[in-house]
Amino acid sequence: MFGKLRDRLDRFKKDTEEELSDGIIKPSNVPSDDETVSADSTSSTPRVIKKGAGKFGKRKKKTNPKKDGKTSEDEEQLKINEKKLDNILWNLETVLLESDVSPEAIENIKKNTRKLLSGRKIKRKDLRKEIESVLKKAIMRSFPVKKFVFDEFIKDIKKPAVILFVGINGTGKTTTIAKMANFIKKKGYSVILAAADTFRAGAIDQLQIHADNIGVKIIKHQGGGDAAAVAYDAVQHAEARKKDFVFIDSAGRMQTNSNLMDEIRKIKRVTNAGYTIFVGDALAGNDMVEQAKKFQEHIGIDGIILSKIDTDAKGGAALSVSIETGKPIMFFGTGQNYDDLLEFNASWFVKHIFD
Repeated sequence: MFGKLRDRLDRFKKDTEEELSDGIIKPSNVPSDDETVSADSTSSTPRVIKKGAGKFGKRKKKTNPKKDGKTSEDEEQLKINEKKLDNILWNLETVLLESDVSPEAIENIKKNTRKLLSGRKIKRKDLRKEIESVLKKAIMRSFPVKKFVFDEFIKDIKKPAVILFVGINGTGKTTTIAKMANFIKKKGYSVILAAADTFRAGAIDQLQIHADNIGVKIIKHQGGGDAAAVAYDAVQHAEARKKDFVFIDSAGRMQTNSNLMDEIRKIKRVTNAGYTIFVGDALAGNDMVEQAKKFQEHIGIDGIILSKIDTDAKGGAALSVSIETGKPIMFFGTGQNYDDLLEFNASWFVKHIFD
């Protein structure tokens, strides 16, 4: 999981450590804080003399009493100036672009990294550890919501809670709905599935198989029927039988299809769906991010579930989609079994990027 991103970040940490270990490069002809400018009596060119230097400008070695008077480079503190910082952020941008992180997310992470590193002094011996710590904090601060807690979400929700699932075909949306139904049932709640994807051949049968396996009720009509009518009937059934949740599966033609968007808007309107969840394929990278943005623009989404995260080597989609939409990632799909659903939190995600 996230192997390519982890490798690229390891390379970035190594390159940054080497960059900083070379010493801080000051702009030309500008003395550093511990340098003074002296006019040479035989030359019109100012000569930079480092404080504490001898006659020929050589720095006197500092001694460390703990090391018997010998200089300790490990204890030397390196201050990150703007030129070094620009180089670091350029390299970071390249690494993130290679990992399918979206431009807006990259700018967000870079901005946080700049704040954390600007003017900072780091001991040479702590460089690698401090670089990683800064990256973790920069990424954590980029998420609009650090953690989505499902138990808190459902605590005061009006029953039946109607949740509409959207996303294009092939993302694992129907399987994700089944996982969520299994998750809800294990918490002691009742759920009804609405087979409102009446467009795709086999979608109704697929959801029926999941419902049978989990042991939940499904409301369905004939293929090609009115999707909104199916969803409406499911809500009526839930209200009559005092059920807790209604999960609505919707069609997943391309997100730019205006007919699809009209259909989903109709479903949302007639059912008064209180929550809309976008299901995206983590392997799709920036394409998935664009899909989420389209659904956000045309339908409005409240949360995100990323499927196939267990096979995602780059990790860029997970970094990008929440930042781009401003909506929380709720769950990760981590496999094909019904229990392979993991509640998301940013700390877990960042830890798995680096460890």
